[in-house]
Amino acid sequence: MSEVEAAADRAAPAFRLDGRTALVTGAGRGLGRAAAIALAHAGADLVLLSRTKSDLDEVAAEARAAGVKAQVAVCDVKDGAAVRRLCMSLDGLDIVVNNAGGNIPEPFVDVSEEHLDQILSLNVRSVFLVAQAAARRMLEDPIRKEQGGVIINMTSQMGHVGAPNRTVYCMTKHAIEGLTKALAVELAPHNIRVNSIAPTFVETPLTATFFAKGDFRKWVLDRIPLGRLGRLDEIAAAIVFLASPAASLMTGTSLVVDGGWTAQ
Repeated sequence: MSEVEAAADRAAPAFRLDGRTALVTGAGRGLGRAAAIALAHAGADLVLLSRTKSDLDEVAAEARAAGVKAQVAVCDVKDGAAVRRLCMSLDGLDIVVNNAGGNIPEPFVDVSEEHLDQILSLNVRSVFLVAQAAARRMLEDPIRKEQGGVIINMTSQMGHVGAPNRTVYCMTKHAIEGLTKALAVELAPHNIRVNSIAPTFVETPLTATFFAKGDFRKWVLDRIPLGRLGRLDEIAAAIVFLASPAASLMTGTSLVVDGGWTAQ
């Protein structure tokens, strides 16, 4: 066996997540659903969290078909007490994908205080609360101390650049990039890695209505050097990588999956 073949044999198991439990927020649709299914196929048991039980039930059924356990948790991530109760009720917690979030595109001068508070609460406050509750649960478990924990925050390419009509969204995603770095430094001595995923535009049920507008689609594609939108499976693969032992030396960084948008 050549050195290359030996390295490949060693690398394959490093991407497996067997015996680990992953909590995914916003797991019922879009990126959250794709992440959950990818984690399941890598061997992780799942705790699926969102506000819509029917969506979660569908994802749970697909995950169980892949041979893993899947628990459904109907919960609003903005409810800190509910998030804390959920995390402390789990038998164990190894991986968190902090995915729930939203956007209301509009001109800066037209942003209402209601919209400002809504997006700040969902995109920043809830991410902080989920990460905090998850870290507390991980720190209480000596097995997780030895094996290590993982927190993955979903940000965006807009956490690295600016764009018109997205002032609040950009602000919140920049905030989570900063939170990711601070958490990584503080939790590293406890063997908990914290990273972010920063995708470009991905066509999902949430974004489909935006891309139906030809001028917006052209504006996006003109700024992606690879010339196409991202795919759900490409973002999910990056999440599995960061969650796995293959990324064991990575913490405090942002994995930018943007087709080259931020390279310009």
